Amino acid sequence: MTTYFFVAASEKFLTVEEPLEEILKERVRNYKENNKEIDFWLLKNPTFLKSNKFNDLRAKIPVPPAAVLSTDKKFITFLKLRLEFVAVGEFECPSAEITDPFKVD
Repeated sequence: MTTYFFVAASEKFLTVEEPLEEILKERVRNYKENNKEIDFWLLKNPTFLKSNKFNDLRAKIPVPPAAVLSTDKKFITFLKLRLEFVAVGEFECPSAEITDPFKVD
């Protein structure tokens, strides 16, 4: 099992209102320079948010949602502090409810 961590908010907030693209581009550049494999992904309308585990959280996120998913907890903590108005969570996959963490609608 893999543990995934995420920040989630409305797609508009993450992709238009916040400089997330700049943050992710810089991280990709840094990973390439250090020959590190990418361990984060921007997902628009991720289906993992529809699991029963995230009912309360999903109710707080405007539609359509988006999320930055990562296996690096420190990166998600950094994004939470940087972006402020995002929801955070984690889950293990595969599970009965979440079989594919990258599936989107």
